[in-house]
Amino acid sequence: MQTNPVLLEVFKNRFSSIAEEMGVTLTHTAFSPNIKERRDLSCAVFDADGDMIAQAAHIPVHLGSMPLSVKSAMAAMNEHGGFEPGDMAMLNDPFKGGTHLPDITIVAPVFAKGTDGPVFFVANRAHHADVGGMASGSMPLSTSLFQEGLIIPPVRIVRGGEVDRELMRLILNNVRTPAEREGDFSAQFMANVTGVRRMAECIGKYGLDTCAHYARALMDYSERITRQAVAAIPDGTYSFEDFLEDDGQGARDVAIRLAMTVTGDRAHLDFSGSDDQVRGSVNAVRAITLSAVLYVFRALAARDIPANAGCLRPLTVTTRPGSVVDAQFPAAVAGGNVETSQRLVDVLLGALALALPESMPAASQGTMNNLTIGGRTPRGPFAYYETLAGGMGAGPAHDGESAVHSHMTNTLNTPVEALEYAYPFRVREYAILRGTGGQGTHRGGDGLVREIELLADAEVTVLSERRTRAPFGVSSGLPSSPGRNVVIEDGVPHPEPGKFHRALRAGDRVRIETPGGGGFGEPENN
Repeated sequence: MQTNPVLLEVFKNRFSSIAEEMGVTLTHTAFSPNIKERRDLSCAVFDADGDMIAQAAHIPVHLGSMPLSVKSAMAAMNEHGGFEPGDMAMLNDPFKGGTHLPDITIVAPVFAKGTDGPVFFVANRAHHADVGGMASGSMPLSTSLFQEGLIIPPVRIVRGGEVDRELMRLILNNVRTPAEREGDFSAQFMANVTGVRRMAECIGKYGLDTCAHYARALMDYSERITRQAVAAIPDGTYSFEDFLEDDGQGARDVAIRLAMTVTGDRAHLDFSGSDDQVRGSVNAVRAITLSAVLYVFRALAARDIPANAGCLRPLTVTTRPGSVVDAQFPAAVAGGNVETSQRLVDVLLGALALALPESMPAASQGTMNNLTIGGRTPRGPFAYYETLAGGMGAGPAHDGESAVHSHMTNTLNTPVEALEYAYPFRVREYAILRGTGGQGTHRGGDGLVREIELLADAEVTVLSERRTRAPFGVSSGLPSSPGRNVVIEDGVPHPEPGKFHRALRAGDRVRIETPGGGGFGEPENN
């Protein structure tokens, strides 16, 4: 079949719009503020082999790893008779394509008349504010995956359109906020119902052969554009390293090392020199490393192309099993998805800055500033989770944005009204921290401050980075200010490390000051 360029553009937008509509359904029907306000979710469309065709503009760390979840679900269902119409599979196991346990993926098949098996798949992933484990919010200072929450292998949660109530009861009995979780699961199911319906409509309009052809053509198109972007990088090997400050369990300066070799229109990304996996929870599974690579090289290809499996074809990624960027079971991984993924992006952009010094931006805040608070009120238990925005790195032609989520996260900032309505909190301060961005010809963006007063006793966990090692500038730009964590008890401030867990009482406050972004170019006053 010949590829019509007009139809290629039509299908590019058709597939992407299906993923976007799934996201709208999920956002508008979810129960938790983390999903409906922050939009900590992702949706995508996959071909019959589980390769990603198109995604919505959601969370990069979810989307690059979700194909592995889809393929794990396919393999598990095939062992038990395969997918049937109306089925859905659920999983969160980081060692079967997941990222960390709070991110739960739901996969649904798409069937067409006259076919024996699925012809496409749709899937969504959402971060649940609690999935059990040793600390409220399921982002603990853990030393093992078993401490982080309920581990769900690929299981059939919906059969023929009916939810498996016994399995759902088992899951809900292992979380602190079962009513909220059930509401969010229902929203995920309906997002997939929307995706399946829209894909069926697409097949009905254009025919299965045409839809499948243009799915392949879109991956080929993304591959061609990515190859052009790689070919623009001078051939050579570019090495860069950066460090995670600590793992929350005593390890310090955990190195992530990259040797990037560019040859023509191909690049080899070798992370095998990175440090061994650690005792604490900053270990990243290989799926997260692949997500970071996909994100950076998709961004490098400045043209409007789908982020799909074709983007990875010109790239080979080497990781060493047992390292901090390819952790092995049962390593603790709660922070790897959020913190290590950000450092992987810094390392990739640092290596590219050596090859393209006038084109790459400075480091952004390099952390997600994970804050979880959980406890109980007369209305019942609550579990709050949020990542906090910070400064973006400056680029060759612009200052960095202030108080935004960057790189591997793409969520929104939770409104004060939503926090105070849903939780026993009073937000005492929420503002941009002026002057925290790095100086340069172009300034890095500024971080922000969020100070929350607890109106009920609660436990608080913070997983953050860039508290001692500030985000770097490039091309003689200066680093930004690092972040800062403070607990205020009886009016007395107590500085806290980047990763801490505390039991606090009503009236105590938690203050998080996030890092700015690095500067680009020589500061003009030098």
